[in-house]
Amino acid sequence: MIWENSSYLWLLLLLPVLYGLYYWFRQVQRKKRDELFDERLIFQLRKNYWSTGDKVRLYSILGAILFFIVALAGPKIGTEVREIERSGLNIMVALDLSRSMNAEDVRPSRLDKAKFEINRLVNRLTGDRIGLIIFSGDAYVQAPITTDYSALRLFLDVSNTDQIPVSGTNFQTAMQRAIEVFESIDRQNASNVLLFIADGENHGPDYSEELEKLESLDVTVFALGVGTLEGGPIPIYDEQGRMTGYHRDREGNTVTSSLGENSMREVASTGGGEYFSIRRGSDTIEPLFARLDELQRGEFSSQEYADYENQYQILMMIGMLFLITGLFFPDHLNRNNSRKEKLK
Repeated sequence: MIWENSSYLWLLLLLPVLYGLYYWFRQVQRKKRDELFDERLIFQLRKNYWSTGDKVRLYSILGAILFFIVALAGPKIGTEVREIERSGLNIMVALDLSRSMNAEDVRPSRLDKAKFEINRLVNRLTGDRIGLIIFSGDAYVQAPITTDYSALRLFLDVSNTDQIPVSGTNFQTAMQRAIEVFESIDRQNASNVLLFIADGENHGPDYSEELEKLESLDVTVFALGVGTLEGGPIPIYDEQGRMTGYHRDREGNTVTSSLGENSMREVASTGGGEYFSIRRGSDTIEPLFARLDELQRGEFSSQEYADYENQYQILMMIGMLFLITGLFFPDHLNRNNSRKEKLK
């Protein structure tokens, strides 16, 4: 059993308080009665009083309060099986984690801005499956394709430029990981999308064969370039996250990283998608959302969802029965009529 609002159970402490107040009130009444009336008069006045009925009324009222409080807490017992039809896209996000993504020509940094926009994309998803590939000199599947968006956000949040030991930027390895993912999943006639996010600097081999393979798998490749054409220096951070300087070449000159827009346009055009860019902190990927809405959504396999079944209705009905009993159960008996009937 679980509770939907377990904090309401603290109200159960009212029951002994109410019983104590009732007991105190009856004692005060009895004391005043004994002071004002003779014992024989009290017996005559109360000869039809039924103490058992009075106790039944008291405990019924307290029982009603008990069941109402427990119902208010929302007890859930057992399981309720429901079928959920999921429909949507298969989306893989390939995120560049090379050191140049730390450049701050796009505020607060290229990587932080890219992660912010990916989170905005995830917030718009309703039934779509999404996964995350991180790449630099090598590539890894950081989050397998899933409908668990909270898990995807967690994997995205911990992604950083120190995560991949192989330096440089290799587009080919990222596309190879994407091919492996799309070949392994049941695509269910849904549109397949690879969102390729990078600053456009590729130091790896040619990736045209990988793009052709993605096309054969009916994967549409959208490219998102993050950075400015003027570029910016690449900051270096220590273990405490403090900036200690900027990346320099062998001659000691500060390296400036610029957006490689041509390579990103090539990825999008060859992949059958579209190129988008973020050059300022205020830029968004709203145009991408519109393109995704145009794509065909497939029907994923029906899933059985088990959840605890709410049982508060039963407790409310029991509480009402106790309340009715407490209000209308007799606490007096007509003993005179009973005696007359016996005499007849």
